[in-house]
Amino acid sequence: DQLRESGGGSVQAGGSLRLSCAASGITYSWYCMTWFRQGAGKQREWVSSIGLQDSTSYADSVKGRFTISKDNAKNTLFLQMNSLKPEDSAMYYCAAKRWECSGSAADMDYWGKGTQVNVSS
Repeated sequence: DQLRESGGGSVQAGGSLRLSCAASGITYSWYCMTWFRQGAGKQREWVSSIGLQDSTSYADSVKGRFTISKDNAKNTLFLQMNSLKPEDSAMYYCAAKRWECSGSAADMDYWGKGTQVNVSS
């Protein structure tokens, strides 16, 4: 597995979780790293990306609540999720795309298997 997510779980609304994604077998610094999520019965949606120069971008639905970051020395991507809402419940996936970032799932080169986040009201 090139990408492996962890850190999901169950939390009440207003709570926080920190997701991690460990990368192996790829030259991590060559890749834009992205978080996607897919709720039950919904399409996979883009959440946030962090580029080669550490530029970040967020979906409007998570802006101001989620923070993406990475540790290049440890080849690890993070997603700090605060003020969680029930609508944030989903399987969260990390993905890697070489060079430029993209918000399209079809453009990703590698995927993790996901980590489940459940937010109760």
